[in-house]
Amino acid sequence: MITRLWWSLLRINAIVSKELRQLSRDRITFGMIVMIPLIQLLLFGYAINTNVRNVPTAIVDQSHSATGRMLVESIKATQVVDVIASYATPQQGQQAIMDGKVKAVLVLPSDFQRRIDQQQVIGQWLVDGSDALISSTIMQLQKMPLTEVIPQRKVQPNNFEVTLYFNPERRSAINIIPGLLGIILTMTMILFTSVTIVREREQGNLELLITTPIQPLELMLAKITPYIFIGIIQSIIILGLGYVIFDVPINGSLVQIFLGTVLFILASLTLGLVISTKATTQLQAMQMTIFILLPSILLSGFMFPYEGMPVVAQWIAEVLPTTHFIRIIRGIVLRGADLVDLWRDTLWLVIFTIIGLVIASIRFKKTLD
Repeated sequence: MITRLWWSLLRINAIVSKELRQLSRDRITFGMIVMIPLIQLLLFGYAINTNVRNVPTAIVDQSHSATGRMLVESIKATQVVDVIASYATPQQGQQAIMDGKVKAVLVLPSDFQRRIDQQQVIGQWLVDGSDALISSTIMQLQKMPLTEVIPQRKVQPNNFEVTLYFNPERRSAINIIPGLLGIILTMTMILFTSVTIVREREQGNLELLITTPIQPLELMLAKITPYIFIGIIQSIIILGLGYVIFDVPINGSLVQIFLGTVLFILASLTLGLVISTKATTQLQAMQMTIFILLPSILLSGFMFPYEGMPVVAQWIAEVLPTTHFIRIIRGIVLRGADLVDLWRDTLWLVIFTIIGLVIASIRFKKTLD
């Protein structure tokens, strides 16, 4: 009995040793074992911050008073807002919110001093309500104590009026569902194409491709074309059900939504192709997809405000196509913007797609290695 158990342990040990040696030779898998928990630790511990800071804000100071300037400086000192612009009229501030230039506008009216003397509401916040965390943070400022700035000001329950655009009821579905479209497309489009070249190699079909006159770029385009239609179908399902079930308004043009979504689908598919030319097995391709998916969920602004992230995390987020698409789809669906208004994000998706196709074409070699 003891002898039989001994030989069983030896056989188990032999297989364990073989698996460990095989794992040590699989550099991509071994790297993922280390990198995925490391990235999660850094993202959750360092980059993810639910305390919103540096919200892009504009000022409309029609009072032109020293007290008004002191009030603005006091609000700046909270570090909740980052004043990046000033406008002459509330209408200009409202348009800046519509265009996505700022998230909030503080309006100090011309009768600012009279309102102070009569203990009335002294100003107004105009807020992009599509992001519930940002709107909640700004609403906290309406109750900030002002006795140090305005000594004669008695304690008031609300010092400012707050006007929420796009989501006055502060329903989370209005913000989540357009962003969810970006996350679902990221996951499915990258995963679908990341295994394409690898699957051809594993199934032995790469030999047939080698014997054909097809060029690498032609192969890349042929590989992603069917998935474009799949991505469009997914988009229709998500936005359609969001409209019917969750009453998410679609304020922008359907043509603009279609064009922006196709650009993002192309960017995601080309990223999947780049992964496919690097991975040697379908398992590795899936692992590398997760490596991209985690930052896309956590840094894109889908779950946590972009403004609350450290600068380094924002740099990483700016590289990810998901960050730019979430801005585009929320801008079009919720604010009624178009791709011209969001030209920076649109241009990045175009550049990313072109670079991805070039890299994937160069990396693909018509060989059996």
